[in-house]
Amino acid sequence: MATDTTSSIEEQLRALVRLQAIDSRIDQLDKLRGDLPDEIRDLEDEKAGLETRLGQIGSEKKEGEVQRKKLKLDIAESEGLIRKYEEQQLQVRNNREYDALTKEIEAHRQRIQNAFEEIEQLEGRDVDNEDMVTTADDRLKELDDLLKEKNEELQHVEKDTEAEQKAYEQARAEAAEAIEDRYLRAYERLRGRMRDGRAVVPIERGAAAGYMVPPQRQVEIRQRDRIIVSEHDGRIIVDPELFQEVQASLDD
Repeated sequence: MATDTTSSIEEQLRALVRLQAIDSRIDQLDKLRGDLPDEIRDLEDEKAGLETRLGQIGSEKKEGEVQRKKLKLDIAESEGLIRKYEEQQLQVRNNREYDALTKEIEAHRQRIQNAFEEIEQLEGRDVDNEDMVTTADDRLKELDDLLKEKNEELQHVEKDTEAEQKAYEQARAEAAEAIEDRYLRAYERLRGRMRDGRAVVPIERGAAAGYMVPPQRQVEIRQRDRIIVSEHDGRIIVDPELFQEVQASLDD
């Protein structure tokens, strides 16, 4: 690993610039994919959600069938008891017994009414669910077609860039090996929080990534004897000549 000398610092700067250049090219390849990966993920999420809902509807239908059978049995039971109590009313000996039977009859009539209302609700839910199933099935067919189209498009892009992607990934691994761990960790942290992915930037017309660099600071950067970061955003700043040299070497 490099030691703390002026030349070794310059080599570290070169290695950092090289890594940044390679990462920027990998980023460009990723941009060729555009929003396809996100679109595919969204379509897959929507499909999974619809399939889950269809599963729930299937379970609701089975539970509803069981519940309707039970309610019909309850209705039949109550109708039988009402007939029984009405027959008993003809044989009662006093008003108290008659009134007690009347309450039982009313309770079972209410039970029958509640059962019919619940059956009606279950049937109404089934009708709504049938409409939902039809809509969901149509949408699932659309999603399958869209997913097929998007996946084929993504596969086409990945196939076209596969060789280039592998070459850059190999080059990246080699470039990373030339960088001291502390600098590499700092670089990775910076890249992770920069929206444009640029952790290493050159001075351009007196500025670095849009922030002005004081003249004295520019002189220090050109000496290449230490790692200098921006006071504004923490990016590593290098002189433009070094940046261009390393960029050109990638194209050789």
